[in-house]
Amino acid sequence: MQLAQRVKALTPSTTLAITAKAKELKAQGHDVIGLGAGEPDFNTPQHIIDAAVKSMNEGHTKYTASAGLPALKKEIANKFKKDQGLEYDASEIIVTNGAKHGLYTLFQVLLNEGDEVIIPTPYWVSYPEQVKLAGGIPVYAEGREENDFKITPEQLAKSITDKTKAVIINSPSNPTGMLYSAEELKELGEVCLKHSVLIISDEIYEKLVYGGHQHTSIAEISPELKEQTIIINGVSKSHSMTGWRIGYAAGNKNIIKAMTNLASHSTSNPTTTAQYGSIAAYAGSQDTLEEMREAFEHRLNVIYDKLISIPGFTCVKPQGAFYLFPNVKKAAELTGFESVDEFVKALLEEAMVAVIPGSGFGSPDNIRLSYATSLELLEKAVERMHGFVEKNMK
Repeated sequence: MQLAQRVKALTPSTTLAITAKAKELKAQGHDVIGLGAGEPDFNTPQHIIDAAVKSMNEGHTKYTASAGLPALKKEIANKFKKDQGLEYDASEIIVTNGAKHGLYTLFQVLLNEGDEVIIPTPYWVSYPEQVKLAGGIPVYAEGREENDFKITPEQLAKSITDKTKAVIINSPSNPTGMLYSAEELKELGEVCLKHSVLIISDEIYEKLVYGGHQHTSIAEISPELKEQTIIINGVSKSHSMTGWRIGYAAGNKNIIKAMTNLASHSTSNPTTTAQYGSIAAYAGSQDTLEEMREAFEHRLNVIYDKLISIPGFTCVKPQGAFYLFPNVKKAAELTGFESVDEFVKALLEEAMVAVIPGSGFGSPDNIRLSYATSLELLEKAVERMHGFVEKNMK
């Protein structure tokens, strides 16, 4: 049985091997600390759970419209108006089965064979694979560490060809946690407007911003940029609802209509119960969001100094999300490993700490570790990493 070429072209996840090995070691009774989590370690707020249960008890267990419940789209529109001063009507919003599905559907309706999508590195692992699945070609623009992993307008302009269809902007970023300022977004936006390049703005971490920094959506900078932007967002990270699988896209109504048509033939609709929970997420109290944000910021501030004290570790301090993305190339060299991937493998097997190698994010000198776990475990993990490096230094 021959598989489709589109599947054969996919790059295997570098995360899977580490995750499988960590699970194997845990099953053998080892005390493994996993720092690969891409989700908040808090439960979904109770009022959201209650609203979902209430909806089921009231019989709301049937299909909904493919683009989502009108009541949820209304709350999403209210959120845009309140947070960013952006006006969207129902025809410009689609609710999806998570933000990931929103991105996947967008690429499917947007790209023809050979179309190019500019992806800044480091990138979230699924961006290039989703582009390839839609017949597109990922074009990488290097977000250099000395520029806080962000691309410049000059880099963006040099990456554009006559085949360029879109550019992805993820701010705050997974895996780096870095945030584009309003001025930086304005300059990137001017390049996109000049060359008629669609902007895909992934804002899933918008509520998790630290150090007094402010999140800005590129769509709020000007009416022209709003028209040129598709925003991808959801409740997964902001409201600790990763398993509920509710995301959404907002932008040009013709693109949203095409996404809705595709969704009607693929997923029918987002899970009804989860949609009712999401209505409560946006319509109800937002106090728990700030509590979670403050907890993440506290962990970051405590663990950052400890992390950069490890020999051979350097790290740009993130401004958002819940990841640290240290450069450990020097640490790998000091401990006699030929690559960071080998360093990561040994770190798991000897120190029982699971982190994600940066090679999966297009940045082979780095590792990603999540601070979406308890401060106690974070401190223990960093202690183990420190001890591992000192023990193995040549």
